[in-house]
Amino acid sequence: MTNQFDQIIVGGGIMGVSIAYQLSKRGYRVLVLEAKEIGAEASSAAAGMLGVQMEFKADSPLFQFARESRSLFPELAKDLKKESGIDIQFQEKGAYKLIYSEEDQNHLEDIVQFQTNHGIEATIVRPEEIRESELSRDFYLALDCPKEGQVSAPHLTKAFAIAAEAYGATIFEDSEVQQLVIEQNKVSGVKVSEQYYTADQVIITSGFKSDQFKKYIPALDITPVKGECLSVKTREPLIQSTIFTDDCYLVPKQGNRIIIGATSKPEQLDKQVEVASVLKLLNSAKRVVPNISSASIENIWAGIRPLAKKGSPFLGEVPETSGLFVATGHYRNGILLAPKTSLFIADLLEGISDEPDYIRAFSLTSDCQLSV
Repeated sequence: MTNQFDQIIVGGGIMGVSIAYQLSKRGYRVLVLEAKEIGAEASSAAAGMLGVQMEFKADSPLFQFARESRSLFPELAKDLKKESGIDIQFQEKGAYKLIYSEEDQNHLEDIVQFQTNHGIEATIVRPEEIRESELSRDFYLALDCPKEGQVSAPHLTKAFAIAAEAYGATIFEDSEVQQLVIEQNKVSGVKVSEQYYTADQVIITSGFKSDQFKKYIPALDITPVKGECLSVKTREPLIQSTIFTDDCYLVPKQGNRIIIGATSKPEQLDKQVEVASVLKLLNSAKRVVPNISSASIENIWAGIRPLAKKGSPFLGEVPETSGLFVATGHYRNGILLAPKTSLFIADLLEGISDEPDYIRAFSLTSDCQLSV
């Protein structure tokens, strides 16, 4: 097998495999090198929400980027099913954000005004108007966003990987990159153990582990943020829509599963889940859906999210190192942002990008902030 490729992607999470999918689809020879296994970190731990309206409260380049990415999912779900045989479980059954006091009403009204001004459907509803019959009615008001959607994060990641391979991409697991090969300010490949792989373009997509390449990319600044989640199974479906509060979210999945999350613990790298975290999440979930107390616990886990300290992801070429690119720091929006990120990076690599606002906003030298 040849060791020469057009692009080498370092990291086999959702960003790495989605970019590999786009590039291989365009006819490039792509190598993905993953230190563990595909989707081993945040991509497999994510709840899969496509939460544009739940996350963003003001206009920004990242908000527009997220809107565009969400709009790609309906067609993407069909394409990936055809190309990989995997159903990514895309559904568009809306989301509610609940508030519990009158003091929060003005804030909710501001969100509705902002979103409707941008042509997105959003309304405020009273407890008696909500569509979900199993929800407790002890909240004050709710933001109703019927166009919000979700997918299965593990299925999406696997589908991208299989489809990329179908288009000719090479994916190596258990292949940790120890060194980038850079000569005269130009990248020419990577080293794995005693093996060298060469390419004119290298893309770092290693999530919170991208910081290990900081000596090559001084401006890269990623904070790991641990998030703990659990899933439960119910006898009958309790909710159809995703539910958000300030204390938890509940995401209904196929097979009467509900994912409940998530804690936020910066700078923690262990995957242990504390009893206190589980109790807090379950108590918060029970307040929202009282009958969830009769569910059975299916699984408990933790994932590590990559937070760019500037607030928005790093997407683009590394200054002063030709051919070296990054796509990392998506924090809790990696699943949502993957389709647009992969198109954006593929266009940059081909030199055909016509989105200067995004290039400026997500560059390593930008101070663009995440508006949430």
